[in-house]
Formats: sequence, structure tokens, C-alpha cells
Amino acid sequence: MAETMAPRPLPGHTWYGEGQGAFSGAALALMRRLDGLFLELAAACGAEEHVFPPFLPAGALNRIDYFGSFPHLATFPVNLERDEANLAKFSCAAVDDSERVRLTAIEAPAHVLTPSACYHFYRLFEGRRFDQPVYVTTNAQCFRREDHYAPLERQWAFAMREIVCIGLAEEVEAFLAAYRVRVDALIEKIGLPARWERATDPFFNPGSNSKYVMQQLLPVKHELVYDGRLAIGSVNFHHDHFGRAFDMQRAGVPLHSGCVAFGVERWASCIVQQFGADPARWP
Repeated sequence: MAETMAPRPLPGHTWYGEGQGAFSGAALALMRRLDGLFLELAAACGAEEHVFPPFLPAGALNRIDYFGSFPHLATFPVNLERDEANLAKFSCAAVDDSERVRLTAIEAPAHVLTPSACYHFYRLFEGRRFDQPVYVTTNAQCFRREDHYAPLERQWAFAMREIVCIGLAEEVEAFLAAYRVRVDALIEKIGLPARWERATDPFFNPGSNSKYVMQQLLPVKHELVYDGRLAIGSVNFHHDHFGRAFDMQRAGVPLHSGCVAFGVERWASCIVQQFGADPARWP
């Protein structure tokens, strides 16, 4: 994806310069309106909505080799070791002159802040046996550590709406094809200049990662790119990777999965870039 450009300011959005932002007024209303559109898309397949906590067990992500593929993106909640001497040492000089926390001994983290919304479903459905395809959706606060940030367009913490199908290969492929058509209709209605491009995930050390090689060989990920530079959504076919890792089956066969993902802040950025900062001009 091309380098992001400085976007127009979005009224009601406060950028903290650390990969995070706050929303109120027109910006908050726009975020809610956009997610409402994505929920309408989810309703087209009868997707059941779920809400999840902010953490995922590290063991669950390790089973899908997340840490081997994306160690540079992971964010961990950490806790101090609870012995009195360690806590006393920490409390004496918790924050240094650069306003960074000076950690003393910490417990080994057992969780990871959510990196992708759909991961919660595979943990939720672990060991399940299904007799028909499953359609689900969630909007999760996701966290990915990046080497730089830009307001709305590249953030450490951001909202991701996902619609997920778990089923046989042909059911998942039909789901993804149908949603490309639905998303095309949505961007045409709104008037956003965006098109689908073949893509790969941002793997660590991609040349030596077998999953990267597979994505080069098979068209498993396509991104919806606005103005030739900013990915605002994607469709992803996971084959039976998660079905095998989390023992999701139908009639003894590991299930396939696929998802349609929307970066809500990035859509908000596109609206203000395309139509200006005046909410009266927004579609």
C-alpha cells in the first residue's frame, strides 16, 4: 500500500499523535453511520452480531503462528510481578523524565490485545461441529504496532467491522464473491473512487514465510483501495487454516473460513477527503 498523505481534518476528531484518536460530534456520528452501513451488509447474510473483550489468549494466537508471522504488530497487556519488593521499587520511579514507564519485573504476558476482529470467532467456535454455514459479525477495537502513524489512516488502535463465514470451501467462496458485489454497490452509491487489488498480509520477514508464498500463489486476499493509495477494506479466504487450528468441522472435515473487513476510521477519512469537512456535503 502506498504511503499515506496528510488527510483533511475531520470535525470532531482529536488526534493524539500516538496512533490513537478520540471522536465526538460530527466525527462520532459519521463513524456510527458508517458502521450502520456495514451492519446492513451483514444483515444480508443473516450474520449474528457478537461483542468480544479486548484481549485474546496468547496460546490461541500461537496455534495459528501469529507470533511467527506478525511479531512486529503485536501489542501486549503487561502486569508487574506482585511481590511487595517489586511493587515498592516500581512505585518509587514509575515514570521517567521522558514520560515513559520504567517497568520493574513483569509477569510473562498470557494475552494479546486484539489484532484482528475475526480471530475471536475461531476461539469461540473451537471444537464445534456444524451442519450448515455460520455467518457472524463483530466490531472490535484492534491494535497493531506500526513504525509510524497518521490520523484516521494508520493507527495503533482502530475499529474494525468484520463479517465472517465458516463453512465448506464452496460456501465461503460464494460468500466472498457475493460481498464483493455488495461492497461495489455501496461504494458506487456513496461515490468513492475505490477498486479491488490483489494483496498480501504484512508478514514479518515475508521471503521466508510459507504463508506469504502461498498468498503470492493463490488469490486469497483482495483489498479495496481508495484513490489508489489507501486500503479501506478487504476480502480474505483463509482456506481451512483456522478450521484445522481450532478443530471446527462438518462431517469430519475441517471447515474453511473467510471474512470481509472494514476499517471504520479509514472509511471516515475517505469521506472527508472526497466530500470535504462540512457534514452537510457528506452522502
